[in-house]
Order: sequence, then structure tokens, then C-alpha cells
Amino acid sequence: MLNQFSRTRLLFGPEAMEKLQHCRVAVFGIGGVGGYAVEALARSGVGALDLIDDDRVCLTNVNRQLHATRKTVGQYKVDVAKARVEEINPDCAVKTYKTFYMPDTLDQFDFSEYDYVIDAIDTVTGKLTLVEAARAAGTPIICSMGAGNKTDPTAFRVADIYETSVCPLARVMRRECRKRGIQSLKVVYSTEPPIRPLEDPAISCRQHCICPPGTRKCTVRRDIPGSTAFVPSVAGLIAAGEVVKDLIGLRQ
Repeated sequence: MLNQFSRTRLLFGPEAMEKLQHCRVAVFGIGGVGGYAVEALARSGVGALDLIDDDRVCLTNVNRQLHATRKTVGQYKVDVAKARVEEINPDCAVKTYKTFYMPDTLDQFDFSEYDYVIDAIDTVTGKLTLVEAARAAGTPIICSMGAGNKTDPTAFRVADIYETSVCPLARVMRRECRKRGIQSLKVVYSTEPPIRPLEDPAISCRQHCICPPGTRKCTVRRDIPGSTAFVPSVAGLIAAGEVVKDLIGLRQ
């Protein structure tokens, strides 16, 4: 019988679709990368999604984040993403956490319940905690490296963290993974050298912050990166594609 996943089934087959329906994937960070990852997972037929992010949609997110529109500004990203998933696949079980993932919130999650984890968060501390928690539970994880300050969507690669180059975030992650004895880590990274964003006081978040009330403000970051609609989205789609292919054992 035809349904919203019929065209995918033509490629993957019925057994793979059945497997995806019974998989649970956690996406940490529902921003420019994570939002598109959630979209692709939902449209691929993944049956359960955990969405983790404490942030609300800001007007400055509208240029690149899938769930960010003028109507959703001020709403929690996980709530908007959940509503979108349910419009795509009402049978998908979506659980949301309005949580900023760090070591002090680790206990909120049982990683053994997940079939896969996508790391799309910004902080190195959070990323490393995610990697260690997933590894301890025997759960596969894929991490997104830096997608800000880039303009070339064709420069993304999937590799082990120790095979990466150019990306400043990947360099830090390599060093920290080595310190912790993490021998391998699947990542999506860009070989494009980052661009230094303009310093324009007229549109400076530091001087004219418009974050919604109650939001963890972006001004706490050391640097506020520039970004586009067509770069972080590609990283998210690649990450989701890797998850789906790994879950069904599809490798070319």
C-alpha cells in the first residue's frame, strides 16, 4: 500500500523500512545542523526521535534553521521540530528535552535506549561528554564539526576524527579525544578554511541582542559565527544519511 515512505522503500526494501520504524535516534542540538538531521530522519521513516535543545527560535535563526520562521520566533526549537515531525509522520514517537546538554545534565539520558546518536551541539565539553556517554553504552554516534563561517557546501566529508584536517573544531576534538583514549569517532567536517566574519556594529548581537526572553543568549560565546542557509543544512543531511545507512546496513 502506498504511503509517505513508498519511494524510500523502492531503494531500501521492506525489511530496511521495518527496521527503521523500530529504531530510536537522539539528536542533540536542534539548530542549523540538527534541524535538518531531524527532518531527514523523520522523512526516512525512523520510528522514534529524541530531540534535545534548551534554546528558543531567535529571529537571527531564520536565515538557516529549518524550523525557524517569523511565526516560530520565541518558541522552543524542540517543540517546533516535534510539531513538524508529527506532520510528516504522525506515528513517529517524539520525545523532547528542553535541556542544555553538559556533564551536569548527563543523568537525564539513558544512552542504552538509543540505536544512534547525532551530536549537533556547539560546545566541546558537551560533545566530549556525549561521545563518552554513547561509547559507554555501546551506542554509535556521529558528530558534526564546525559549520559556521563557511560558504562551500561541497566541502563536507565523513571521516574518523583522526583523519580530519583544516577544521578548527575538529583539531580541538582530535586533541581531546586522544587525551581520553577515544580511538575513533565518526564525524562530518568541512575541508573549507573558515572565513572571518565581518565586524559590523549595526548588526552585532553583542550590541543589539534580540534573543527571546528566557533564552541562553548567544552573546555568552567567545565568537558569534556567520552562517548561511546552504552549509549547515548539508552537514545535517549528511549526518542523517550516515545514520540511516548504518542502521539498515547499507554501504556502497
